[in-house]
Amino acid sequence: MTVRFDSVLIDWLGYATVRLEGETGAVVYMDPGRYGVLDDYDERDGDLVLVTHGDHYDPDGIRRVAHEDAIVVVHEAVDADEIERVDEQPEDLPYEVERVREDESFVLGPLDLFTTPAYNEPNGPYTDDDGVPYHPKGEGCGFGVTIDGVCAFWPGDSDALPVHEELAIDCLLPPIGGSFTMDRHDAADLAGTIRPGLVLPIHYNTFDALETDEDAFVVDVAHRGVPVVLDSPAE
Repeated sequence: MTVRFDSVLIDWLGYATVRLEGETGAVVYMDPGRYGVLDDYDERDGDLVLVTHGDHYDPDGIRRVAHEDAIVVVHEAVDADEIERVDEQPEDLPYEVERVREDESFVLGPLDLFTTPAYNEPNGPYTDDDGVPYHPKGEGCGFGVTIDGVCAFWPGDSDALPVHEELAIDCLLPPIGGSFTMDRHDAADLAGTIRPGLVLPIHYNTFDALETDEDAFVVDVAHRGVPVVLDSPAE
């Protein structure tokens, strides 16, 4: 199902993969691939591909969404040598590749972008049995992108952080699966603080550890007076 927000079309394709298309034709993909979500997908229409961190780095997924002149923007810490399932560095891909830190703002053609930190707090709820964060600080980022005047923000695999509360965004794409990221309660609290024009949750129900009650999330956010919608990768 495609969700329209003002002049932008939004599709959640599964896991952390989101497609954004502006009225003027610009197409952006966030974290394409993994867990088979793009096995039947081969559009190759993306002008810009954003990769938040190593867990979401999938060279095959990038190839399925990017056209030959695409720009691929990857967090600086992504290193194929540290990812068992891939052996191709981002710079080896047949695209223009740009590396980013977690605190940048920049312009790529008609698109405004910014990055934010993305991490789990040490000794917080999203750590392993030894209290080590699943996503330590410095290993990834969130991305905000403005298309045709609409700013969409994907926090990446992260807790809800104080820096998020300061953002002025139009569409929030929060992870709600918990276990490794903010859960539906954290994301609803964040939505109530930011008060975007629309909330569309992603990164849930892909596998057992990400199972959640998305309908309860919708009720929670709606009760806060914030517009919210569900997408379904199967539709």
